[in-house]
Amino acid sequence: MADERIVEGQTESPAWMLPAVIVLGLIAVGGLAVGWSASSKLDGTQQTVAAQLKTTQQAVQQDMSSLKDRLAQDEKTNADLQGDLKVVTDKLKITQGQLKKARQEAVKLNDATTEKVTALDTSVHSELATKATSDDVKVVDTKVVGVKTDLDATREDLKMARSEMGTLIARNHDEIDQLRRLGERDYVEFTIVGRNKPQKVGNVTVELKGINEKRNQFSAAVTIEDKRFEKKNRAMNEPIFFYLSGTHIPEEIVVNKVGKNAISGYLSVPKANSTTAAAATKSGN
Repeated sequence: MADERIVEGQTESPAWMLPAVIVLGLIAVGGLAVGWSASSKLDGTQQTVAAQLKTTQQAVQQDMSSLKDRLAQDEKTNADLQGDLKVVTDKLKITQGQLKKARQEAVKLNDATTEKVTALDTSVHSELATKATSDDVKVVDTKVVGVKTDLDATREDLKMARSEMGTLIARNHDEIDQLRRLGERDYVEFTIVGRNKPQKVGNVTVELKGINEKRNQFSAAVTIEDKRFEKKNRAMNEPIFFYLSGTHIPEEIVVNKVGKNAISGYLSVPKANSTTAAAATKSGN
């Protein structure tokens, strides 16, 4: 009876063992789940990293290929530039040689030209000195005498009336030109249209006051050096004489055409008066 109790006591299990086994099983299952999840995440991460690595590798390969192409192109360009540089250098050497030669030829030509010009100048001076003999001087004198003779003949041919001062009176534009050619006086032609309209003529001012067309007469006011005087009923081709201060030869106004409401003529100024007036102006300044 005692042995039977012992056997029965050994075969019975403790009450806590079963829950412990269950807990351990649950822990094991949880560990397996966690491990499986971590393994899945690790696989996904590996795949992602592998894909990125592959993409990066492809990009690097493309960049390397492009870099190689550029390097090859640069090498080709460099080779072309070196070839062009060599050609230019060779041409430059030729050009420098030609330039040096041209300069030498220019120097020689300049020297030769200078010698020729010097020789020509000497020759011209010699010829001029040889030709300037007494015979040539006589020829020149003869020509001068001829010019004087022609001038005297021209004066005799001028069939013009003379004023009381001995001046020739021109009756038209052609005769005024003939007087100009004598070179003794300056002539300023004018035409005044309308009455009471002062007009500057040379160094005086002329103002038409009246006209008697039937009698070829006119009346005019003349202003000289701020002095005004009137000449009434003057005949056509009748000179009006006046003196400027500091002069001894009179100037004259001649009207050689009288119209309905206009007069035409000229102002005659001696050459000596122009010189005297210029000298007086300089001394006054």
